[in-house]
Amino acid sequence: MIPVLLILVPLLTGLVTFFFKDEKMARSWALLSALLTLIVSLLGLAVLKDPKYLAQQYEWMGSINSSFSVKLDGLGQVLCLLNAVAFPVIFIATWRTPYQKANNFFALMLLMQAGMMGVFLAMDALLFYFFWELALVPAYFLCSQWGGPRRIQVTFKFFIYTFVGSLLMLVGLLYIYFHTKENSFDITAFYHASLTGKEQNWLFWLLFIAFAIKMPIFPFHTWQPDTYEQSPTATTMALSGVMVKMGIFGMLRWLFPVLPDASFQWGDTVSTMAVTGMIYASLIAIRQDDLKRLVAYSSIAHIGLMCIAIFSVNNIGMQGVMIQLFNHGINIIGLWIAIELIERQFGTRKLSELGGLAQKAPGLAMLFVIIALANIALPLTNAFVGEFLMFTGIFSSKATYYNVWLTVMAGLCIILAAVYTLNMVRKVFYGNTSVAVANGRDIRFNEKFVLGVIVIIIFWLGIYSQPFLRITEKVSADITNGILQKNEVIQFLRK
Repeated sequence: MIPVLLILVPLLTGLVTFFFKDEKMARSWALLSALLTLIVSLLGLAVLKDPKYLAQQYEWMGSINSSFSVKLDGLGQVLCLLNAVAFPVIFIATWRTPYQKANNFFALMLLMQAGMMGVFLAMDALLFYFFWELALVPAYFLCSQWGGPRRIQVTFKFFIYTFVGSLLMLVGLLYIYFHTKENSFDITAFYHASLTGKEQNWLFWLLFIAFAIKMPIFPFHTWQPDTYEQSPTATTMALSGVMVKMGIFGMLRWLFPVLPDASFQWGDTVSTMAVTGMIYASLIAIRQDDLKRLVAYSSIAHIGLMCIAIFSVNNIGMQGVMIQLFNHGINIIGLWIAIELIERQFGTRKLSELGGLAQKAPGLAMLFVIIALANIALPLTNAFVGEFLMFTGIFSSKATYYNVWLTVMAGLCIILAAVYTLNMVRKVFYGNTSVAVANGRDIRFNEKFVLGVIVIIIFWLGIYSQPFLRITEKVSADITNGILQKNEVIQFLRK
């Protein structure tokens, strides 16, 4: 019941939104829909815990053994909660942002939310692919219709990257389907598919490239900074806060359990790609003058660390990744909200044109600094918990011979993150007041409220993360132990 409602509420309300003519009514309806989705998510998390409420299966395409099978387990609960929290926050934070054909804009945003919910809940490979595409299609239109001056070429590049990735993933899923015992798309059948080591190796790259593009990690990242920069900020929040998590989710749910031998064999290669991207993105972020591009490159570095922790095949690291999926989404959305408020009031995102903003907007300065420090994992903030677990998992990994080296290089990126984050804070909020902010004012109540909620979540999860640890404990152990039991090499290394 709960998984079906999480998909149907944004899907149906999104379709209805197309028929609204009044912008204020469309905006209010979208917010109401997002709040209702949040309530359903909280019910599934805290109230209706009986398994019968958290899983549902219906006949869909019986001729090819594909069903509408959805389930809300620990991993799905974390990401569905993130998705449910993100959209009310986005709609409230951008309440005063005008949109042409606002009904279409909000309808597409809700459809994108429904697609992402389906991705996080699907227990059938074909259903997973269906929702993967459903989440991407609205994103194309949102970027191309309401984006910046370079939106057409940027969206075309985004389309090419994601289309190629989706095509590769479809080929891989179909091949695995024909190697299941009863030609079934069910997730259990995929986990027990009869695949040789050679088949796993090339299938690994078909699926991994699709997920790597979505995350993205080096060298599949080049679409991301331009897309984040040119997209309307509300869409950028959804893309960077929630949609990039689809790639990591795909690896945890489908890549590792289905192709455990290949995942182990190529782990060092992928980890090297990820750490290279982390250093590369961090160094570029230091040189950025545009706030959007700076935050975009910082996101690549954070996602890269999660990727390394996944391939450490370590229960501690895996749990850290699951917690960090939520924490990173909250923090990055907070940063995008602050950037949207700065650009809307002062007409610029350039560090060189800002300065002394704390004198004009002390409320914004205080909230922004807290979120920025959380983004670099300051102790007592939410990101510290996830990153500590991930670093512990990477350092203690027995699945790689380069665990110490990877830990050191990833740690270097934490230092670089502090450099570009503190430099950003200094240039935007401190020093002499620039011409652009001379007539500035502090943010409004609704804007303070949204950022304040994010700050509360930051400190709450930074001080008391036990609820999320309990939610993710079983599913992280199931994923890790499943890989270890299937792979004799890792078992030998652990001994």
